[in-house]
Amino acid sequence: MTRTGSKANHRSKKKRITLVLAPVAALAVALPLMSQAGAATPSEVAADCKADSDKLDSCDFVDVQVRRNSLGPNERVSTVSNNCDSTGPVTKAFDVTASVTRVVQLEDGFVVDGGFTLVLPSVFEIGGKFNTSEINIKRDDTTQTMSFSRTDTVKPEHIGFFMWSSKRTDVSGFLKATYKEEQDGQKVFFSPSEGGATHHVFYPQLLKNGTPDGRLWLRNVKCGTPQANGIINSEGSVRAEPGFDEGGANVTDIEIPLSEIAAQ
Repeated sequence: MTRTGSKANHRSKKKRITLVLAPVAALAVALPLMSQAGAATPSEVAADCKADSDKLDSCDFVDVQVRRNSLGPNERVSTVSNNCDSTGPVTKAFDVTASVTRVVQLEDGFVVDGGFTLVLPSVFEIGGKFNTSEINIKRDDTTQTMSFSRTDTVKPEHIGFFMWSSKRTDVSGFLKATYKEEQDGQKVFFSPSEGGATHHVFYPQLLKNGTPDGRLWLRNVKCGTPQANGIINSEGSVRAEPGFDEGGANVTDIEIPLSEIAAQ
């Protein structure tokens, strides 16, 4: 009897061990399947969206965060007036032109042009979501321009020109791509990831009269300095410029209220 009981106990132990191992084996099979399901990389998704790939049924921009009054690049928006040979201040006439447009920027810094058709409907709708009576934003991809002429004073032994940085509403989020056919077992993929906020849509902010909103300033740069020589030698080409009051000891910035421009 004792032996019989002992054998029964051994058999029940073996059964229990088998039952414990079964879920582990099932998990081991599931893991490779899960890893294969995410085989399409975020960069491939972004590339397909950029290329307007035939494989895609849709590509949408999903907003996650918003930041208003974000300043855009610092741009030189007038010709350079040279007062290097003068010992006194001189009044100069400036023709100023600044323009803004909506910009879509992907994670790798790639700036999307107007041909990026797949995300444009969702980009327009999101723009409407953040357009308010207090802050009017430009949702379409047309260019809005502000042009004016005015006279200002250039300091002695300085060059002078106008700088501009537009105000923008920065909406960050991710791309949601839906493929026509399954890719690695699924149709929907994200770039960079669902809930990510590394793609940006910059919507220019407009004043109530429809002109671009932003910061405008007159910059004087001391002649004979590397900054001045670089600007003069560039012969009017676009150069990266420091922001307002960020030029250092040889640079003087005077902000011009946009209300003065509107009053002209």
